[in-house]
Amino acid sequence: MKQGSLGINGLGRIAKLSIWQHVGRKSFSEIVVNIGRAVGTGLEDVARFIEKDSTYGTLHNYIHGYKAGRVIENLDEKSGSMSIDGIRVTILREVRNPKDIPWKSYGVDVVVESTGRFLDPTLPPDAPGGSVRGHLTAGARKVVVSAPFKVKDKTAPWPEDAITTVMGVNEKDYDPAKHDIVSNASCTTNCLAHMIKPLLDHFGVQRILTASMATIHAVTGSQLVLDRAPKAGVTDLRRNRSIFNNILLTTTGAARALAMVIPEMKKIGFIAESVRVPINTGSLIILVLDIQDAADEDPTNRDLINQIYKDAAKRDKKGYLLFSDEQNVSMDIVGHPLATAIIEGHETQTQTATISFDLTQLKGYTEEVGRCLATTTIDIPVSKVVAYGWYDNEMSGYTHMFTERTVTMAAMLQ
Repeated sequence: MKQGSLGINGLGRIAKLSIWQHVGRKSFSEIVVNIGRAVGTGLEDVARFIEKDSTYGTLHNYIHGYKAGRVIENLDEKSGSMSIDGIRVTILREVRNPKDIPWKSYGVDVVVESTGRFLDPTLPPDAPGGSVRGHLTAGARKVVVSAPFKVKDKTAPWPEDAITTVMGVNEKDYDPAKHDIVSNASCTTNCLAHMIKPLLDHFGVQRILTASMATIHAVTGSQLVLDRAPKAGVTDLRRNRSIFNNILLTTTGAARALAMVIPEMKKIGFIAESVRVPINTGSLIILVLDIQDAADEDPTNRDLINQIYKDAAKRDKKGYLLFSDEQNVSMDIVGHPLATAIIEGHETQTQTATISFDLTQLKGYTEEVGRCLATTTIDIPVSKVVAYGWYDNEMSGYTHMFTERTVTMAAMLQ
């Protein structure tokens, strides 16, 4: 069902694929895209950029299959408008500051902020260089951000109208009467949240002693084709090396964002790392947990972990989480229509060992406590679990979830 006009700020990877998703779903009667600058020689160049993609092919084939013809027509250079599969799309090329974008003039209620620049919800609308709040000043009622929030001033109070959600995990925490700015987190956090939640639900936060993850991540637009000297003040010199020729160690904010989506994770020691590899899309999370087992029960094993994921996938009627027994490679999950996490059940691993804890090293230990316990060591069975989860970090694993969040927020507007 069409829900009025959608605004999109930016025309990068997520914005472009969001257009594909919304046009395919017919979720809005009109889409207004603000680029804020001239593109190529005119509107036809914008249309060609939207229409063709080096990873996913052409827009018309994505929507209608391999026999389809071009679906972009009725280009009007003066108004910046075109028709994409029957949906009017208007391209704005004049201003870049969110507060100056004429959303109100186009009847836009919901704006997708996908430039990657305006991520701090604590900044006022008139902040130098622009702010995500500028969209609200310009007439939008709700803003959905395609990245995790980034707050520069760590002492600034958290605004009550901003929240981070992941569909299928905590989307119901969104209150349309309260929240105006919503982060859809990152592609990695979306996959990770769907991997960790079934295990949290089964074992409980008290039994998960530690957790860590590493994402083997496809290249993103922030990386360079060829080596380049870093800009002044840059501290991570690896980001200035060619992604064509290298595997790059980098950082990820997935651990911090995950705690915003699943607060229980704050009670678990959690480390997240990222490795960039030279492929277009198709990423992998390797999740490692230490789980305390009960001495009088069978230890956690591979079959149990896989069954937890199988059961969770069956309960997930939206298809956000899938379980696979196949031996996949990254290209197998590119363009998958729905899932943000595809568990590679074939590779699930577990190993149980008895760990001896020295009680004298614990907080609160005293000689009196030692006399009561009559021992200074205790043996605890601990199982290490390794689970693998694929995600298409651009289209299905993230943009689909981003689109779901945008559509549900628009549907809640009164």
